[in-house]
Amino acid sequence: MIYLELFLTFLQIGAFSFGGGYGMLSLIREKVLAHGWLTEEEILNMIAVSESTPGPIAVNMATFIGSSQGGVLGSVVATVGVVLPAFLIILTISAILKNLLKYKGVNAFLAGIRPCVIALIISVAVTMFFGNIFGFERIGDSLAFDYKALIIFAIIFASAFTFKRIKKKKPSPIIMIVISAGLGLLFYGL
Repeated sequence: MIYLELFLTFLQIGAFSFGGGYGMLSLIREKVLAHGWLTEEEILNMIAVSESTPGPIAVNMATFIGSSQGGVLGSVVATVGVVLPAFLIILTISAILKNLLKYKGVNAFLAGIRPCVIALIISVAVTMFFGNIFGFERIGDSLAFDYKALIIFAIIFASAFTFKRIKKKKPSPIIMIVISAGLGLLFYGL
């Protein structure tokens, strides 16, 4: 039954991921590909859509993937699955231990997890970069260089760099997403 499978898969993702949505992306990618729910390209598109819509990226991904596999009920089941572990953990922590961060053990635990979360986020970024620019998804794949994606990446990077140099602050992510979408329409068409 697809609904139970969606719920259990996203419950597992929510329970064993640290670092928020970006930390979950590698596990979401792995599980979704293993189930055959989406292709690598569809996952990259879902990440782009999830980034540009309001809300946490992991919740958006769960909702979109659940919807693609089981309609509205599938989206609800997948979203509840990914959110439930964090909700229960936070509820338990807030009910049992007040001022949890004052304990050295908790801080040591979080400090130990931090490098792993950073590595997972970098892994997803590198995978997306090589997948989009070079068409390289797995070891042994032949390269299919996408010059359009490289040009868009260069324009976005140069725009952000120039804005930061001139204005002395980071550009708005919303503006960068709009520029990226416009460039995508310009280079790839409708």
